[in-house]
Amino acid sequence: MAHDLGIVRRTGSAKAAPATRNPARHVPYTWTPELKAEMAPLFEKVKHVVTPMEWPYYAPYIKAINELKAQKNAVILAHNYMTPEIFHGVADFRGDSLQLAKEAARTDAKVIVQAGVHFMAETSKLLSPDKTVLIPDMRAGCSLAASITVEDVRMLREAHPGVPIVTYVNTSAAVKAECDITCTSSNAVKVVESLGAPRVLCIPDQYLAQWVQSQTKVEIIAWKGACEVHERFTGEELNKMRADDPGVKIIAHPECPQDVIAASDFTGSTSGMINWVKTNRPKKVVLVTECSMASNVAVEAPDVEFVRPCNLCPHMKRISLEGIYDSLVNMRYEVTVDPDVAERARRAVERMVNLKI
Repeated sequence: MAHDLGIVRRTGSAKAAPATRNPARHVPYTWTPELKAEMAPLFEKVKHVVTPMEWPYYAPYIKAINELKAQKNAVILAHNYMTPEIFHGVADFRGDSLQLAKEAARTDAKVIVQAGVHFMAETSKLLSPDKTVLIPDMRAGCSLAASITVEDVRMLREAHPGVPIVTYVNTSAAVKAECDITCTSSNAVKVVESLGAPRVLCIPDQYLAQWVQSQTKVEIIAWKGACEVHERFTGEELNKMRADDPGVKIIAHPECPQDVIAASDFTGSTSGMINWVKTNRPKKVVLVTECSMASNVAVEAPDVEFVRPCNLCPHMKRISLEGIYDSLVNMRYEVTVDPDVAERARRAVERMVNLKI
């Protein structure tokens, strides 16, 4: 059982720039028979998750964005929680936080557009300091990242001298700079065990910490943070789904509460969940995570029926095709990190990326 420090969870949104709205902008294409024919192969791929009514609006943006990427030597990194028209229409790299962090470091592009939330864009900047990193909406924060501050981490250092601190990648660059190493949900257990320490602070997600504790003999000290999407799921609702349909398979993200994980057939990161579906090809499955991921996986597994207990991330949903287009046209909004903070945070991220796990 992970230790509870008895610290009240902070609430509210991550700090961001003043609220911005993507201005209405007309792309240089309209819905014509020619464009319809050109975009038909892509629509064929996504037609069971994007409606025919939506496609005439999305298609001109997709064409314009893909042309802008070539003109500006830009790539788009799309998290698994992006909507299908972004994920399958304009993304160059797709995946979870770890996959995107690695792609940010490897790409030769001069511009990175982060189709995700602010901490992801910061992580891309840490690993690609010479590249321009853009996020289409500066309000795309994260409730989990907002649950812990630099001052909190320093307090933990004082309270637990000598105990290494593993921070989930879902934190600000400033928090990462105060920690020893980062982790993602896909490698958290291996990162913790790589430290060779008997006790480890695992911050800020209390549920991920509890799941890690169930997988290792290392003593885990947890913080009281949580993802506002994943903590809304309950074991009771999943047990009712299984009672109503005994054949359904339920797979959960480790950011979920313990009763949810106990009610599930498999627990894993977003990439782990996707691979499980692709490998096992269940007749019917519940993905206990952000709703859009089910749509994205459904494109690649059309034979699987997805039951959707739909919880949307309001921060991820601030990223849109219109915003991505505007971001590339006007080269905004650029994400930067203070050089001193960046140097220390980069060490924590690179230590994770460089692990042979």
